[in-house]
Amino acid sequence: MTLSKRLKSSVSNLAQGVVGVAAGLALVFAIAGAPGEAFAQAAVAQTAPAAAPAIQGQGPALWVVKDADSTLYLFGTVHVLRPTTGWASPRVNAAFDSASDIWFEISNPDDQAAVVPLVQQYGLSPETPLSSRLTAEELAQLDVAAQSIGASAAQLEPMKPWLVALSLSVAPVLKAGYDPKSGVEPSLKARAEAAGKPVHGLETIEDQIGMLATLPDDVQLELLRETLKDYDQAVTLLDSMVEAWSKGDVEALDELVVEDMKADAPELYKVLLVDRNTDWANQIQTQLQGSGTAFIAVGAAHLAGDDSVQAILKSRGVAVESVE
Repeated sequence: MTLSKRLKSSVSNLAQGVVGVAAGLALVFAIAGAPGEAFAQAAVAQTAPAAAPAIQGQGPALWVVKDADSTLYLFGTVHVLRPTTGWASPRVNAAFDSASDIWFEISNPDDQAAVVPLVQQYGLSPETPLSSRLTAEELAQLDVAAQSIGASAAQLEPMKPWLVALSLSVAPVLKAGYDPKSGVEPSLKARAEAAGKPVHGLETIEDQIGMLATLPDDVQLELLRETLKDYDQAVTLLDSMVEAWSKGDVEALDELVVEDMKADAPELYKVLLVDRNTDWANQIQTQLQGSGTAFIAVGAAHLAGDDSVQAILKSRGVAVESVE
């Protein structure tokens, strides 16, 4: 796979929030409810997430980190799913129910009041409009693609390339029946709140949006150009990833997401996976210094490959086991 193709696939992953490679559910909620220039408008009302369908068999992978007085479960998530996709296996439910505290990548993914001003801050650059960055042919492609999110090229003019690429990649996924309210995090968060379990975040919304917004300009433009070529093919990749995840096939997820990015887009790989996995491993080790049981749910790509959270922990002598 060429670098440009890998970049295109990478931005599809980001946009869908499928494996938590970068900014996750907060931006997907924003894009799903407020396309185009409406990012700068009022918050979008959200409906309560439905309970996750039960699943037969083993289901998605689950790991546990233990010491004498701490038990920490690690669960890989998919941020956007079809409502009919089952993943709530008995072992995941049991681990979740046993935890006193719940951790996500961010604690408030559906907080539109928080995400809208951040998108305004990090996603807009009216002083450098898209028309000054793209060719006439690319602008024509953009105008056609923008219709999929209820906008036009003119309305997208002040947006930075990363945000336009993200928006265009999410649109076909939503049309295919994927829904941020059906993702893992909204369901687990609703369960946690109903049970009175405290919800925490390993990062903030600003951390995640800033990570995308600070990608080098040439990388952002390449993401946008490749997205314009075949943005409507994102569903095929997402379907493959969800199938692997739902079966607990971590090796397939590694091949679909992690290994290609590692080989062909090392800068993205470091920023979006390695650096964050390292930070989260540090936080997990800090949690082990305390006591109690916690359930930690992060994008599944962070729990696959040689630089996964588990691999980093194991390299430091921390025992991590699969929950069968």
